[in-house]
Amino acid sequence: MDADRQPVNPAALTAAEAAHLLAAASGRPITADMVQAAVDAGAPVLADGRLNLVELMAWLERNMAAKT
Repeated sequence: MDADRQPVNPAALTAAEAAHLLAAASGRPITADMVQAAVDAGAPVLADGRLNLVELMAWLERNMAAKT
């Protein structure tokens, strides 16, 4: 494994880690500030402030569907 590529736990991500994964998967620029804005808007977080990627994606999907 490359030194820059550390494994992450998708069930407990920081905003920066979530942004990196979402940007890589979508091919769109996604920043930690964008993820933090979702948290500030009500996206679920764990007790330690980390994010579960599946829960975050479900929350984002529900919110996008509600806006259409």
